[in-house]
Order: sequence, then structure tokens, then C-alpha cells
Amino acid sequence: MYSKSGYDIRPLDQARIEELAKDLTPAQRRILLDKDTERPFCGPLVDNKENGTYVCRLCGLPLFSSAAKFHSGTGWPSFFQPFDPDHVREVTDSSHGMTRTEILCARCGSHLGHVFDDGPKPTGLRYCMNSDALKFYHAGAGLPPESRPTQTQTAYFAGGCFWGVEDRFSQVPGVIDATSGYMGGHVANPTYEQVCTHKTGHAETVRVRYDPARVTYRQLLEWFFKFHDPTQVNRQGPDVGDNYRSAIFAANDEQLQEAKAFIAEQQSSPRFRDRKIATRVEKGSTFYEAEEYHQDYHAKHGGSCPLPR
Repeated sequence: MYSKSGYDIRPLDQARIEELAKDLTPAQRRILLDKDTERPFCGPLVDNKENGTYVCRLCGLPLFSSAAKFHSGTGWPSFFQPFDPDHVREVTDSSHGMTRTEILCARCGSHLGHVFDDGPKPTGLRYCMNSDALKFYHAGAGLPPESRPTQTQTAYFAGGCFWGVEDRFSQVPGVIDATSGYMGGHVANPTYEQVCTHKTGHAETVRVRYDPARVTYRQLLEWFFKFHDPTQVNRQGPDVGDNYRSAIFAANDEQLQEAKAFIAEQQSSPRFRDRKIATRVEKGSTFYEAEEYHQDYHAKHGGSCPLPR
């Protein structure tokens, strides 16, 4: 439950919502929680032309940027796109004898306004918001903790075809995103075709961006050893070649030492006592993102690799 821009958007429970709502004015509460609408041209943010970020007044999730704000003449703050599409939720509103698309905060579910298809380019949309549903922070002033993205760390794993490794890591709780790419070679900006010649030295690698407060690097190492067979040399099943090798590319010295210790521990465990682990552990080099058609491959084609138990 992370947005593409790295924010924790797990839905807040009702107790937390009520706790946050204690600081609302009666007018703000009517809009955010009771789905009321403020009178046009009365909100303080209608004519705001300052650069900055508009966040949810209740939970602080960034919703719109001043770069997307425009003068619609309707009397409500208007934007042609959200800060991040994952930060707003659309629901059908059939009240008042009409059908409209209501916009809610994705994290706390607060009512923000409605979206219409009469906006400017490039989206053609008009997000018509209530001023009292938003709080504005000037650019450069800094955002409060609840309005900042999750502090993340990055790890890199190569274990055969990156389609399956990426798909599985993306399902691990605490992982924000997983990206397919190439690492460990000697050619800059390699293409998939070049890597498949086995002449560039790259391994099909997955970059994992994760929330260390929810999943540790040690746990990612454990998942990695469940996702592939670390005893196969330069292959995974039918996929053969050095680009399919098992490797851990450490992002820093701490990861390097932890990965080496993990490999040594696993080698002496009953699971691998009679099989030599082939996984290489080395300091990470430049990571090159793979072509777009490789990203989220299973999701795009309607499949998935379930997490092993």
C-alpha cells in the first residue's frame, strides 16, 4: 500500500480518523467527514497563486501541486491532475439527483470534491476541490512528517529471469516498488539484446525499494532464497547463461557484510549442507533499468508468481 511517489497510503482506521478530526473546525468537519460543499468564491485557496503543495487537511497526504492549479472561474480551487494518482480515490456520487465522480483522499477517505472532464490540457480534467479540505504549504517551507514520503532503502538481487523475481518482490509487505534492470556488467546502457549475447557481463537484476520500518534487509535476503535456487550456476531452470546468475549486489558496506554473513549461515544450514551456494555477493555498480516492456511483465500479461510459503 505505497503510492508510486513513495507514500504510505494504507487506509487509516476509524479511531485514528476521529483523533485527527478533533482539530477540525465545524465547517471543515462538515466538508471532510459529512461530504458538504463550501460556497463558491468563499474558500481561502481559490485565488492562491503561490508555489507549493496542497495536502489533505485531515491526514496530510499530498494531493495537488501548484503547478497543476488553474483558474477555472467556478469559485473552487481547480487542478488538472493530482500530485500522484494513487493519492486520490474516485467513487460514484449519485446525490442531489445527478451522477458525479467524487474525489476522496486515498489514505483517510475524506471528501475533497469532484472531478469533471471539462479541464485544460494535457489531461482535460478539472479536479474541483473544497478549500477547507486542503492545507497549503509554500514551496521551500518544508512539509510536516505526515506529508513526506516514506524513508526508503534500496537493495539489488539477481536470480534468473527478472520477470518472476520482480513480480514476487513486489508482493512482499514493506516493498514499495521493484524494477527490472541490468547490473554487474562492463557496457554502459546495455539493451536486452546485448545482455542476451552474454558479452556484456550483466545479470538480469531487480532493484527493490523498501520501507526498512516494515521489512528488513535480512528478511529480503530470506525471501530471495525462497524465490530462486541459489545453488544453480549461471542458470535458473531452463534459462541458461551468465545473465541468469544468482547474485546479490550490495548498495553499501553494511549490506555487503550482512549478505556475506547470510550466505555463510545458509551454507551451514541443513538445507544447503550438501549443496554449494553459487550466489555471488559483490558491491553494487551502476543499475540500468530494463526496457519498459519488461517492467511489471506479469501484471501486464495477467499472470503472477505467488509468494512461496
